[in-house]
Amino acid sequence: MTGHVLEEARKRRGVSQLEAAKLLGLSQPMLSHVETGRRNVSADVARKAVEFFGADPIVLPLSVNERHCEQELATELASLGYPGFAHLKGLRRNPAEVLFDALDRSDLDVRVTEGLPWLVLHYANLDWTWLVKESKLRNRQNRLGFVVSLAQGMAGSLGFQDVPQHLKLVQRDLEEARLANADTLCQGSLPVSRRKHVRSLRSRLAAHWNLDTRMTEADLAHYAA
Repeated sequence: MTGHVLEEARKRRGVSQLEAAKLLGLSQPMLSHVETGRRNVSADVARKAVEFFGADPIVLPLSVNERHCEQELATELASLGYPGFAHLKGLRRNPAEVLFDALDRSDLDVRVTEGLPWLVLHYANLDWTWLVKESKLRNRQNRLGFVVSLAQGMAGSLGFQDVPQHLKLVQRDLEEARLANADTLCQGSLPVSRRKHVRSLRSRLAAHWNLDTRMTEADLAHYAA
């Protein structure tokens, strides 16, 4: 987050600099320095700005080392607006970090996995440079490519006009790095017999990304809007 982004979020909420400084745990002169770029926005201040002023969570700091449990991932999806976990409450987290954390797992609750295309669809302006780079480093580009492809298909059917073209550029980058090795969509503990069965029923899209998964756009329709 930059100081300018922080200032804009504060002003949109109609909060004075003095009031904002108290909420953020800063002195007014320090907040002035932050907003004018003379001081950096700390991770703590960025999180508070998202919480108190409604700043876009895509400006939150990113880390590959932040690993949360499945329940935390569910509450983070809820905090970002995912209707599948609307009954849960949690702190907001950068959607790119949530995606990376979720996809970089051997196993993950299917209910959480189902929320990932929704996350891509509704936060299509997230930091793709960071996410694609880290996914490639961990050989997770096929998983990310599949999720992005699902989101792109959902975008077209739901009338998200600007999203499909934006995601197409990301998809092209992932296509060039597509892996030939078979994988699952975070279901690594599936028995061999079960995995063979899933493979026999997977969609063309899943086969394209070499993933043994039965997830399709149809499975996500009730969460898409």
